[in-house]
Amino acid sequence: MSGTSADGIDAALVEIKGHGPSIAVRLLACTSAPYPRKLQTQILHTCDSGTGPEVCDLNVMLGERFAKAASKLIRLSGLTERDIHLIGSHGQTLYHHPRAPHRSTLQIGEPSIIAERTGITTVADFRPRDMAAGGEGAPLTPYAHQILFQHRTRSRLIVNLGGICNVTYIPFETKKRTIAAFDVGPGNMMINNAMIFMTNGKAFQDTSGATAARGRVDGALLASLLKHPFLKRRPPKSTGREEFGDTYVRRLMREAKQRRMRNEDFLATVTAFTAQTASASQRFLNGQVDEVILAGGGTRNRTLVKELRTAFFPTPVNTAEAYEWNSKAIEAVAFAILAYQTFHETPNNLPSVTGARHAVVMGKIIPGRSFRGRIS
Repeated sequence: MSGTSADGIDAALVEIKGHGPSIAVRLLACTSAPYPRKLQTQILHTCDSGTGPEVCDLNVMLGERFAKAASKLIRLSGLTERDIHLIGSHGQTLYHHPRAPHRSTLQIGEPSIIAERTGITTVADFRPRDMAAGGEGAPLTPYAHQILFQHRTRSRLIVNLGGICNVTYIPFETKKRTIAAFDVGPGNMMINNAMIFMTNGKAFQDTSGATAARGRVDGALLASLLKHPFLKRRPPKSTGREEFGDTYVRRLMREAKQRRMRNEDFLATVTAFTAQTASASQRFLNGQVDEVILAGGGTRNRTLVKELRTAFFPTPVNTAEAYEWNSKAIEAVAFAILAYQTFHETPNNLPSVTGARHAVVMGKIIPGRSFRGRIS
């Protein structure tokens, strides 16, 4: 999969056994394939103002890259395509608009190309089915979070730091209380966009949070950011580049420049904002949080992780590595789980999370060379 940061492809090789929500999942291998900066720029441009032909071309280009990423991981694991039963591909989100009159979402990275190049049956395009049932089509990873991180005696909050930050609350009394999950605001998105503008495209992320670490949080700007209307909206809710992307960050930076704010201070403030929106999500939960587990690419940002520990104090905060999972692989593992359930005709959305009217089987199946069909 590739997230809203559009920085590359994360791939995971997963062994799954069993049926229904009690499946056993084991991560065998994972890898990342960063996008060249020219391609990342092309993706971000297409998200904001791409034409029909540009979207079509990019759909094919990314399909080829997803196929190569899958094949590379298989080879690195000492396996062949014949050893793999199924590929789950989230694709690359170009647009997500769940509150439009005609609610819509678009993920590209043509799955037919993945199935054709690898010969492996591919499941993709998960979000539209949930939206057709009245849901927001996001977040989808909480279904997998419950399987991977549920605990008998401790209630856990999973904070997924992708381009957008979403949280999953897993109470230990799951029979009495339902899981809560929703997007809370920006994850890496505002930080990355700020770095792009500050460096005129020479840097696409704040590596390890080094730039923000040199700055000081501007209290007035932070207070203004925390008044964003999305933060007050009650779940179910989801968001994306449309609210926290390029246009929003450019406006904020123009205002900061007028106030003669240093770039480092602006970035420190945006990083603190990201952490505080995650912590503020607790007001929408139906119980206490015993521990916080961080996942996603944002866990590589040391300054962001530090801000999160401050924001959630005294609740303990650790990355997924403390629980023997690779933080950056969690989302790829999640879509392997979703694809597995799709293939086994098991509903794989959480209506209490997305707002869908009922449970549905998400995803479209593209047959591979050994496909024998699901209809008896």
